[in-house]
This record gives sequence, structure tokens and C-alpha cells, in this order.
Amino acid sequence: MQAQQTAPKNRANLAAVATFLLVFGVIMIIATMNAPTKVGSKVMATFSTYVAEVRKTALPFLAIVGVGAAALGAVAARTVRREWPNPRRRRALIAGYAFLAPYLLVTFVFTVGVLLAALYFAFHKYDMFTAPEWVGLKNFSKAFAGLTQASKKDFVQALHNVLWYAALVVPVQTSLAILLAVLLNRQMRLKQFFRTIFYAPSVTSSVVITLIFMWLYLKTGYINLLFDKTLGIVGVDWKAIDWFNDPRGLIQLIAGVFGVDIPSKLWYLRGPSITLMAIMFQNIFTTAPTFMIMFLAALQDINPALYEAASIDGASGRQRFWKITLPMLRPIILLVVVLGTIGTLQLFDQVKIATSGGPLGTTLMPVYMVYTEALGTQGSIQMGYASALAFILAVFIFFFTFIQRRVIERGTELY
Repeated sequence: MQAQQTAPKNRANLAAVATFLLVFGVIMIIATMNAPTKVGSKVMATFSTYVAEVRKTALPFLAIVGVGAAALGAVAARTVRREWPNPRRRRALIAGYAFLAPYLLVTFVFTVGVLLAALYFAFHKYDMFTAPEWVGLKNFSKAFAGLTQASKKDFVQALHNVLWYAALVVPVQTSLAILLAVLLNRQMRLKQFFRTIFYAPSVTSSVVITLIFMWLYLKTGYINLLFDKTLGIVGVDWKAIDWFNDPRGLIQLIAGVFGVDIPSKLWYLRGPSITLMAIMFQNIFTTAPTFMIMFLAALQDINPALYEAASIDGASGRQRFWKITLPMLRPIILLVVVLGTIGTLQLFDQVKIATSGGPLGTTLMPVYMVYTEALGTQGSIQMGYASALAFILAVFIFFFTFIQRRVIERGTELY
């Protein structure tokens, strides 16, 4: 009898040990694949040369990951040991993780492993061709050095630009998306045609759209021609603007009307530049239709009886919109605002193609800085500094997303 009870326990212990070794081994293999080593033909020539380089330069990284791998392996082993004696739960556990295995492997290799490597880089000076050198928090302090040193203001200016960008684009594109959705939800002729036309810009490549807008924004382009012809009707002489090469800020232009000049050293008081506002318009033009589809789908789920009851009570169309439509759309508004904020804070392709951060850094963005610093397109490769910038941006995104959820999500469970 005792032997019969001991055998399942022994098998459960054996399965737990095997699980620990499997989880620990897989994670350490993934960590080795993402290890912060020197790159080059000599290092990558053979598997043995790569392993030798890992042992030479990446042992601290592997040690840190090893602690986490051991903890995760212990949790997995404990779960297996608890579930193993029950045949039904054992089969369910094996089947579940067998189906999850491909997803988990891809996630650990291309997401978790890369994030751990980037976090390790953030505390090192690393140019990919020499061994990482520990610098502690210097990369993070360097990012905010512009708060006290004007010559090192690039990242601070990039944050300033992207916050202006998010603050203006997100409310406008969300409001425009709601307006378009409400209009296209009404009974009208050619409804499907108009829905297709309005949505078309969102399915076009952002690279193609940017190139088209670069052509439209030329001093001799159609946008300047439109302003010239339209304002000419009322006798106003329009001076052509080089939209993608004008650093003048919105607040600066408004202050100039009243005879106040904001000097260049007070760049943070000038507001978003004309070039940045041109990119804002392009982004709103291409992104609002995507969110319009989300709002349109949400409008289909609102019970028409609510509108009928409100009409019987004498509510006007405006009152029905503010008292019924908007409250019922709050969960989707939260989703759209969060997605819009994340998207704007990660702006890259339009800046890379159209302006490269210019003019005078007025369209410089954090993600573009991560790109230039990591690849050394405007100087030496600084992978450690780029990783620190990426994590700072991640903290900003998390902070704003958290605030938005706290403010907008409150009460959405009612709908």
C-alpha cells in the first residue's frame, strides 16, 4: 500500500524536476541567443566563436537572467507537481501548454529576450563592436541633461514635441472620428460608398501617404495654391509656406501678431512648429477613419429604443447625442484615446521620411532618436543610450495610459 502511494509521488517529483530543467534550459538558450556580445564576422563565424564571446562578455547578463529563469522554473515545477497525480488535470495541463508552446517560444525569443537585452544595455555603454561597459544611470541622466544644458536638449525637445503632438492630435482625431461615425450611421443614399471613401486613407501605406503630402506641401504645391485661390477671392494675398521646412511655432506666431517676439533660446515657449502641425494634419487625415470604423461599430450596438423613448419625451437631436450617444460610446472612447496616445507618442515614419527631425529639431521625436542613436545614423552607435531612451518613453506611455484609464474608464462598466 505504501509503495502504491509512493510511486505517484515519485513520478510527480520526477515530472517537476524535468519541468524545471526544461523551463530553465529553454530560457537560458533564449538568453544566450539575445546575449549582449560584440558583433562581426569573427564573432558570428561559428557557433563555438559565438559561445566563446558570450562567455567572455555576457556572463553577468546570463547570471541575472538565470535567477529569473530559476524562479520561473520553480513555479512551473510546483504547478506540475501539484497537478500530476490527477490524470484528468495532468492531461489538461499537458494539452494546454502544448498548444501554448509555439506562442510562448516566439514571445520569449522575439519579445521578452529582446526586452531583457535592451534593459541590460540601458545601464551600459555599448556600441555593438566592443564589450558592454557598465555606466549605471548615466544614460538616463544624459537624456535629461537638456534641462540644465541647452547644448544637450535633443531628448528634452523631442519629449516637448511629442507631448504637443499627442495633446493636439488625440482630441482632434477622436472628435472627428465620432463626428464621421455619427454622420455615416444615419440613413442616407450611397452610405456604403461614403464609408469606403472616408476609410480609404487608412488602408494606404503611411510611407506612400507621407510622400504624397510632401508633394502637396511644397511651396509650389496644391495646398499653397488652394489657400492662394481661396483667400484671393476676399482680396487677401497669400504668401506661400514651405510647410515641411518652417520652424516657426504656433504660440510664436500668435504672440507676433501682438508685437511680442519669443527668442530662439526660449524654444519651449514657441509651441508646435508649422512643420509639426503639417504632420499633425496628415496623421489626423489618415488615422481618424480607422477610429471612425470603431465608433461606427459601437453605434450599431446602441439600442434604437433609447432614441425612440428620448424623442417621445421631446429630446432634440443635440440632447440625444450628448445624453445617449456619447455616454454609450465611453468604452470605445477610452480604447480610441489610449490607442491614439500610444500611436502619437511612438510617431516615427512621417518624421523619418519627411523631415528627419528638422527644421531646428521642431519635429524631433523620441522614437526617431532611438533609431538614430541605436544605428548611429547621425554619429557613433550608442545602443545603451538608445535603450535608455526607449525605456523612458515606455514609462511615459504607461503613465499617460494609466491616467487616461483612471479618468475615462470610471463608470464605463455601466455600459
